[in-house]
Amino acid sequence: MSQQNFRSILTGSFSTPCDDNPTVAMIEAAYQHHDIDARYINCDVKAEGLKDAVAGARAMEWVGFNCSLPHKVKVIEYLDEVAESARIIGAVNCVSIRDGRLIGDNTDGKGFLASLKKVTDPSGKKVLLLGAGGAARAIAVELGLASAAHITVMNRDPKKAETIASLVRDNTSAKADVQAWDGDASVPEDVDILINATSIGLGDSDTMPPLKVETLRKGLIVADVIPNPPRTRLLREAEGKGCTALDGLGMLVNQGVICVEHWLGKTLDAGVMEKTLKDIFGAA
Repeated sequence: MSQQNFRSILTGSFSTPCDDNPTVAMIEAAYQHHDIDARYINCDVKAEGLKDAVAGARAMEWVGFNCSLPHKVKVIEYLDEVAESARIIGAVNCVSIRDGRLIGDNTDGKGFLASLKKVTDPSGKKVLLLGAGGAARAIAVELGLASAAHITVMNRDPKKAETIASLVRDNTSAKADVQAWDGDASVPEDVDILINATSIGLGDSDTMPPLKVETLRKGLIVADVIPNPPRTRLLREAEGKGCTALDGLGMLVNQGVICVEHWLGKTLDAGVMEKTLKDIFGAA
């Protein structure tokens, strides 16, 4: 009898719509690069089908899956355990299946933090965070857990910003406050890190968040969560002012690397994944 193994390890993603999710391409490229017999299956799962999809992944002995919009909160109902940071954030984007148990984590903020740490240690730093959506929430919590000194959450709806600031204050050592985003934002001189955690600029290389460019300065770190285009207008303007620019590809790649470490106990080549995304987005 043949000793060959024709059963691939199964991983994937549940979201809707899912057609424009490039994660499948970057992770499968890394699987192939490392000669790992695994698949990443990009599944369009409607809200009413999430419970069945999760049960199906367990029944088919997947080792893990990602959850993207609109499932990051609802999926928690179907899990056996949730990691501490994901509990604080209130959302899960990465589920590992071990001995039939479903364990949820949130790797969005962790992916951003891994990218940020390549240029600076956030410990003791002052941060201006633009936006109050899911990405902002995950990033703020991870920055707080990484001992950032102070985080200002700026948003058009101050109530949404206060929800994030409260999470940071109540669960981490960092101080946090809120600033209403009226008109063009200014970056205070004592801020070390500026982060655009909004969707402004996604798919549009000419659009940037309402910001007074003259308040950007040399020594400031400017990060954007937008992966496409990688070099957003905000980052180009920041580079022109002598800032250190950090694109959104790093966050996307690193959260994928962390997920696979949870699922397979293996570290993928981030460079292979980043090159795959750049080829897809047509970035230099």
